[in-house]
Amino acid sequence: MLILASRSPRRCELLKLAGLEFKSVPSEGEEILPKGTSPQDAVVLLARQKAKEVAEKFPDDTVLGADTVVAANGRILGKPKDSADAYDMLRMLSGKIHSVYTGVCIKRGEKESSFFQKTDVEFYPLTDDEIYEYIATGEPMDKAGAYGIQEKGFFMVKRINGDYYNVVGLPVAETVRRLKKF
Repeated sequence: MLILASRSPRRCELLKLAGLEFKSVPSEGEEILPKGTSPQDAVVLLARQKAKEVAEKFPDDTVLGADTVVAANGRILGKPKDSADAYDMLRMLSGKIHSVYTGVCIKRGEKESSFFQKTDVEFYPLTDDEIYEYIATGEPMDKAGAYGIQEKGFFMVKRINGDYYNVVGLPVAETVRRLKKF
């Protein structure tokens, strides 16, 4: 059986869209990153931590761990702490190109396969009113970089270069291909 080491509704939706049967068992551990970790290393490390934790409970099953971050100006942007943090993130992304990284780890027993994908996203310039209206929806609070491209946050996105689903939270095509080989 496939176990998704996440409670992300977006990842669940994407796996269902791919026609996969799975069970969601979120990891509970603290996400620990060494200082100075690059975005691509960070997402793979976090995906591995999640997959390893859940795989210990389900050693005979295939476990899928994933993690997504937004990176801009040399900073990794996770989920905002509060509305002020969301504002700061969206102001930083306004009118600029940033990168979205998703790391994936597939694990069963001692066997493991990990990878990451990067997608560049360009935002339109945003007014303060647009940012405050978006924050008022509550949507930014549980999303890396304080926005969801698949929801109300679409209005900010001018263009992307890469896998759209990677920005949503899981590079589905590559994940499915790797699961088939696994």
